[in-house]
Amino acid sequence: MKSSMKKFLFGLIIGIIIAFPAGINFGRDLPFWSNPFAKRDIKDRVKVKAENFIEDTKEAIHDATKPAGKELDKVRR
Repeated sequence: MKSSMKKFLFGLIIGIIIAFPAGINFGRDLPFWSNPFAKRDIKDRVKVKAENFIEDTKEAIHDATKPAGKELDKVRR
């Protein structure tokens, strides 16, 4: 009983040590084995997020105006 408890605790500790940094990297969309404590440049993060936001907005506007474009094509013909 005592031996299996020691093995369980040892496995739990090793699992936490491995899973914690991998989870941080997963949340930041970084490779799993990169350094989770590395200093990240705020300018690059803001630039990437702004580009993603603009692209998503363009797609949403394009999807929203598709039905109107089809109606205009029907009227023009």
